[in-house]
Amino acid sequence: MSALLPLPSYAAPSKADVEVQFEKWVQADLWPEAKANGISEKVFQAAFSGITLNWNLPDLAPPGFPPPKEQKQTQAEFSSPAPYFNEDQLKKLAATGRGFAAQYGSTLKRIEKTYGVPGSIVLAIWGRETGFGAAKIPNSAIEVLATKAFMSTRKEMFRTELVAALHILDGGDVTPANFKGSWAGALGQPQFMPTSYLKYAVDFDGDGHRNIWTSVPDTLASIANYLVKKGWQRDRDWGFEVSIPEAISCAQEGPDLAKPLSHWASLGIDRISGKGFPSGEMKAEGMMLVPAGRDGPEFIVTPNFYIIKEYNNSDLYALYIGNLADRIAYNGGAFQGRWGDVGKMLRSDVAAMQKALERQGYDVGGSDGLPGYKTRRSIGQWQAKNGMKPTCFPEATMKGKLK
Repeated sequence: MSALLPLPSYAAPSKADVEVQFEKWVQADLWPEAKANGISEKVFQAAFSGITLNWNLPDLAPPGFPPPKEQKQTQAEFSSPAPYFNEDQLKKLAATGRGFAAQYGSTLKRIEKTYGVPGSIVLAIWGRETGFGAAKIPNSAIEVLATKAFMSTRKEMFRTELVAALHILDGGDVTPANFKGSWAGALGQPQFMPTSYLKYAVDFDGDGHRNIWTSVPDTLASIANYLVKKGWQRDRDWGFEVSIPEAISCAQEGPDLAKPLSHWASLGIDRISGKGFPSGEMKAEGMMLVPAGRDGPEFIVTPNFYIIKEYNNSDLYALYIGNLADRIAYNGGAFQGRWGDVGKMLRSDVAAMQKALERQGYDVGGSDGLPGYKTRRSIGQWQAKNGMKPTCFPEATMKGKLK
């Protein structure tokens, strides 16, 4: 009986092997594309001088390594919104923001005149993104983008951003040494991706460079220009916290169900502050927003709310910016409506509810386990149809009934 011979073992590539592959990829694969895009060889070689892979970044899929494990949709990924609106943090940002509103008053007035975006909104985004420029942004943008273009789970997207980054360097606005970004590749104080920089960054201080790393005027004006190019409406607010009477269904939410503010007011929907809606807004369109259904603050928002979401596609982010802007401009405080104990359900349970609603003909906007406005209003419609009081938010008690 012959002895079983061991099978030859194939060693997985080491990090050093992958680094060699990366060097070849930069010169043989990326450089021809950059050259075809008009990037000079001098700029390209300067950009990649000393650049190696950054193995500490998230979402990497190195060639030859086991693929990253898929995240199972079992975790409660949408926790209660309350911690997002950390009052201590908001108070500090608002106080700092009011100081900058005074310090950069003339610049902000010029920005408002040029772009029609309130200075308080621009300051709020600056404050939220990088703490008014105080956040450390230590990463080489080329290193981050090249690593992700070579071996991340979204290589094509980052390759596009990397080529855009090379265009920025080729334009001479910034040197490779000062070309800093976040671990996700977002640049400078407004945290623009390179493609956004090329479209929206402006030179507002007149020095001939679009400098979103160290120039406050360029940073603030670039944020305003971004919002305008996305569709910001001059002379309109972002939205208002309101009280929606119990008799009014919460299932009227969403940008596709916009109505004049006068319509919402005629239903008995009032600002929670007790002030009336501004007279200039009454004929303009507004949308109901109930991010936690009946178990949280309620809003009528304007199209500008959805423009803020272009910066970061999250209802909570846009509400945070709106609230911070109101604190900076009017010394406002926290939302008066309390966030209930919502968002504790498993994402997989919410996805199952979404699939059940889809089977019944409801448009939930996709069964990803995250309850956006289409899911919230579908739940409200289903609850009303089945003799329940609409709450417009997924609840554990619905699991057995909604199959």
